[in-house]
This record gives sequence, C-alpha cells and structure tokens, in this order.
Amino acid sequence: MKLHLTIILLSCILLLSCKSNMDKEIEVQHYGALRNLMSGNLKTSISLDSLAQKENLYALGALENLKGEIQIFNSAAYISKMNVSNDIKITSSFDHNAALLVYAEVPEWSEAIPLTSFTTNARLEKQIKEAAIKRGVNVDKPFPFLIKGKPSMLKWHVINWKDGDMEHTHKKHQESGPHGAFQNEEVEIIGFYSEKHKAIFTHHTTFLHMHFKTEYKGGLAGHVDEVLSDDQSTIELELYLPK
Repeated sequence: MKLHLTIILLSCILLLSCKSNMDKEIEVQHYGALRNLMSGNLKTSISLDSLAQKENLYALGALENLKGEIQIFNSAAYISKMNVSNDIKITSSFDHNAALLVYAEVPEWSEAIPLTSFTTNARLEKQIKEAAIKRGVNVDKPFPFLIKGKPSMLKWHVINWKDGDMEHTHKKHQESGPHGAFQNEEVEIIGFYSEKHKAIFTHHTTFLHMHFKTEYKGGLAGHVDEVLSDDQSTIELELYLPK
C-alpha cells in the first residue's frame, strides 16, 4: 500500500514539474503575414497601444501601409520611419499601428553564447538552431533570440512604401526607403527563428527575421537584410536565448 502511494505521489510530482516547464515556455505571437503584404494588404493587424503595458516585451514588424519599421527591446519601442526631410526619425511612442508584428515576452535571457564566424545566413541559422537545441529550446516552435556585438557588416533598410503601388517585390521593399550598410559598429539585434512560418513572418528563403538598433550615426534602427561576421573580425558576436 505504501509503495502504491509513493508511486502515485512521484507521478503527481513529475506531472506538476512537466506542467511547470510548459508554463515557462516562451510563446511567440504574430499578427499579419508577409504574404498578405506581398499581395497588397497593408492594413492594420494590431495596434501597438494594446501591448504598451506588457513587461519584458521584444518585437519586430512593419507599420501599417509599410511606412516604417517596428523594433521593441525590453518594452522600449524604437519605431523608425522616414520624415519630411527624407531622414530617419526614431520615436519611442506606442501610438502606432502594425501591418505585421511578431512578439514575445522574455523575462530572462541566457548567458552570452559566442558565435563563430559566418558569411552566409544559413551558417547563422545553423548556429542558432544548434545552440537552442543544446539549451533545451523547442525548435519545433518559433522562438526569439538576441545578438549583440560588432558584425563585420550589416545591411539594413527602413521601408517607406509608395502609396498606391501594388507591385510588391522583396527588392522594392528594401529600396523603397532609406537603406544602406555599415561595418564594425555595436548593434543589438532582435530576431525570431521558425521553420514553420515562411511567408508569414520569415521570407521563403530563411528561417530568420531580424531587426536591429544601434547608436551609429546618432541612432539607427530597422530591418536586417544581411549580417556577417568574417574570420578577420576581432570581436565575436554573442547570441542570447530565452532562459
């Protein structure tokens, strides 16, 4: 009888432990879809105001009508868009609407995970996936990540779509507003990894969607088109995963 009760108690403890681990799993939420944007549907999918009170919020996306980029790091917004002087303006206001948004609440991040050099997006994807598996992150579900450091090169854009233009291509999106590249500047990147959301919040050629912020040129934020870390780089990039 005592043995039977002990087995029942141990089973209950195991079930509670499993439930606790499930409760701690980071959930990624998304609104809108890239395929909708490519078909010309640029309408609001969510108001950022509805997320303003969330703690530990990390997000990326595009403003309604593709008039700018959304970056949120630890509940602080960095909304980048082109102003009347054709310069990039960054605002911290949540008073914006998103055509596309991906977000997660991450109370705590892992210790820094050094990334080895990579010159292709596929090599970066591989390192992120391997690090996630090693640390028990469920790679069958989308998950957020951070990258910090000085990449050897980062190519970026801030979208500023022309009203009424219905011919959407990835290249036109990249070139519709301010865009460029810089080298060896300190950045923080928020990204989301998913193998099951192509054309939803990752493009069809990648499992990653990344945005960045930097103090370069007095402050810049936007969409990451390409990021590299070559063998000549003396400063390693560091990856952070949800803890």
